[in-house]
Amino acid sequence: MASSLTLTGCQKNESEMSRVPVTLNEVAHSIFYAPQYAAIELGYFKDEGIDLTLVNGAGADKVMTALISGDADIGFMGSEASIYTYAQGAQDYAVNFAQLTQRAGNFLVGHTPDDSFTWAKLKGTKVLGGRAGGMPEMVFEYILKKNGIDPKTDLTIDQSINFGLTAAAFSSGDGNGADYTVEFEPFATSLELEGKGNVIASLGTDSGYVPYTAYCAKKSYLADHPELIQRFTNAIQRGLDYVNTHSAEEIAKTIQPQFKETPLENLIRITERYKNQDTWKSDTIFEKESFELLENILEEAGELKTRVPYEDLVTTEFAKTAASKTK
Repeated sequence: MASSLTLTGCQKNESEMSRVPVTLNEVAHSIFYAPQYAAIELGYFKDEGIDLTLVNGAGADKVMTALISGDADIGFMGSEASIYTYAQGAQDYAVNFAQLTQRAGNFLVGHTPDDSFTWAKLKGTKVLGGRAGGMPEMVFEYILKKNGIDPKTDLTIDQSINFGLTAAAFSSGDGNGADYTVEFEPFATSLELEGKGNVIASLGTDSGYVPYTAYCAKKSYLADHPELIQRFTNAIQRGLDYVNTHSAEEIAKTIQPQFKETPLENLIRITERYKNQDTWKSDTIFEKESFELLENILEEAGELKTRVPYEDLVTTEFAKTAASKTK
């Protein structure tokens, strides 16, 4: 019996040692990315032989810098970053291989409830926005334009406050008299629960389907590690399958270890909000029409002068194989 136990222990250690280390740098640590955290907590990456290290890059620009420098193997961010890098002439540019979210994950928060809100009410107001050229800000401006509002002349968008600090500025009054703020979760819900703000509108609902976040790796990394990228994509697909077939409460309990400072009831509330607006894709396939919509948004924001080819910046082979495994 003793020798059997020893052998089992050795086999476990060998299995752990055989896992390939992968560093994933994410744009933010948010419940918005619940499928990814479900994949981590349910052991899907381990099942695929991956020893995953998760790093919070705190912004797409920083994630892309880590990816290009080699500090990260895989980047998770808005795909606009890969377009910018390609347009700047990078030789070993980032290629998107799996899409996760299909709607914006942020919300417009005001000081008081407004059941009759229309986007026209933002005219003449001040809003705490995001970094110029980043997806949160560009989608916000995209919605404004869809509603006949000029982001440059019809309102004031304050972009001086760093990502993740706008909620605190809005609630403390340091937002220089802002009427609204654009927030991700859990900040939007936290402002509500603290009585310091109210969710007025969902950017994800009002923008429609947009390819908000995707996984990418350098062209050379994809070429050198195709099996590893496939295994990574398989794990993400399983994460998507899980969140799309389980309740908000089940998902919240699964990902709770990733958000230890967020009470379970808050996690459930936020997850329900994201589920209700059809945030997560059913598969990780990054379609051409989605990429072209992204380029439309970039052009309208004045961030893209020349279109870049979908075929260079997106590969769907890994996503299609992963999707076929779950059918």
